[in-house]
Amino acid sequence: MDTLLAFITSVCGRIQIISDLFWNFPTNFDWYAKIPILGNFSLAIILLIGSGVLFSIRLRFIQVRKFKRGIHVLKYSKAKTGISPLAAFFLSTAMRVGPGNILGVTGAVSTGGPGALLWMWISAFFGMSTAFVESTLSQIFKEKNNDEYVGGMAFYGRRLLRDSAIVGVVLSLMYIVYALLCFPAQGFNTVSSMGQIASIISGTELPTTHPVYWIGFVVVIVATTAVSFGGTRKISKVTDLLVPVMAIVYVLTVIVLILINFKRIPWFFYAVFTEAFKPEAVFGGAFGIALMQGVKRGLMSNEAGQGTITMAAAASDAAHPCDQGCVQAIGVFLDTIVICTLTGFVVIMGRVWLTDNSAAWFELGKLPKYLASVEELTPGTAFNSIVTLMISLCFGLFAFTCLLGFMSFSEICANRISRRRVFINFIRLLDIFVICFGMLTSIVGMDLGALWDLSDFANILIAFCNIPLLYIGFKYVNKARIHYEKEDGTPFTSKVAGVDIPVWDEKIN
Repeated sequence: MDTLLAFITSVCGRIQIISDLFWNFPTNFDWYAKIPILGNFSLAIILLIGSGVLFSIRLRFIQVRKFKRGIHVLKYSKAKTGISPLAAFFLSTAMRVGPGNILGVTGAVSTGGPGALLWMWISAFFGMSTAFVESTLSQIFKEKNNDEYVGGMAFYGRRLLRDSAIVGVVLSLMYIVYALLCFPAQGFNTVSSMGQIASIISGTELPTTHPVYWIGFVVVIVATTAVSFGGTRKISKVTDLLVPVMAIVYVLTVIVLILINFKRIPWFFYAVFTEAFKPEAVFGGAFGIALMQGVKRGLMSNEAGQGTITMAAAASDAAHPCDQGCVQAIGVFLDTIVICTLTGFVVIMGRVWLTDNSAAWFELGKLPKYLASVEELTPGTAFNSIVTLMISLCFGLFAFTCLLGFMSFSEICANRISRRRVFINFIRLLDIFVICFGMLTSIVGMDLGALWDLSDFANILIAFCNIPLLYIGFKYVNKARIHYEKEDGTPFTSKVAGVDIPVWDEKIN
């Protein structure tokens, strides 16, 4: 096992070099870095934010104009086939709102300073339009599989590139591999949160080999296996229940923290807006660091432009493709503007880097940094234990719903490769095996943190594959948007879209 872990760590280290090259190119060249202003923007940032800006302008800031419409769709959500727009929203939120909403934001702030949060907001605002485009595109080209809808990046990628089966298979495999790389860490996050809760209740720090962790391991495996073999519908039923609970608990907990520290609110906004352009030296003091951390962690959290949420959007039985586009734009808003901002409030208002414990704080891991910030906001009070308990509960739910989302989307991608039951069950069992591997190695004390490096690489690689597809398919999205805003009661069909879309033609029959 030690040899295997050493091999994985070695491979991850090499891939991280490539990942950094993708994320930082061409800012890692002196001639480019010296260009005023532009030298701070990597190709990844230009592509992600630039696409969001362009889509926002071309769609006349539809993320603002149709925000209320998205709420209406969620409120009156229903479905005859597959799942409802609301269920698809919860399923995608299960993926978006994960441990990264705590770990990612904490890491961004501790590396790039409070100003990273402003760049996260900006990337999310324009990312809402990108989410609209990719979700509408996934609805346009979705397919029917028995009593469910399937679709997403692999499906519209195939249709947009001359109906190439190879393209569909490659994109599907990319996502399945991406999910497999994320399973170990998410599985352990779920189990470790159970151990953290047990430690708080018992008042004693429990080792990872304690029976509580093994019980948690069994519970997670049994639960994920039972839900996974029920298909997308069963997974969506679970996320319908868990997502609202975890979101409400987390939001209320942090709001209480903010209210009891309301005197620090003005400083929070001052720090965010002033340090977005000139971070303190303790954070590196470079504008580019704050910018990169904000955009990078924003993408990894809300996943706009990455194509990974498109499977949930396609599964929805929406009345019009743009309905789900509006809904998914709201998903980006909820994830980043609401959830990530609340995490930012805790870390920034805690301002541990200004205390005598600053040096020790920077040496901590991301979750301990966050909990140390919570402690700074509730010094010497019993309320600290309550808050830590609630956050540990949310952290576990965030990780578990992410597991379910990854499994559901892996299955949808597997359907693009083959719809044979044997193959689908093989993918399900492979997912469960990797989850087991990750949790077991972590429980016995081995560190699989290097796998996060692979996730970083997979994130940007998939985004680079997905963004060009959005440009190719934008003409169909714009036709759908024009038809949507006419509100003349006519159905959306192949004639309107200008391309053959059998699922939508069948809806009028």
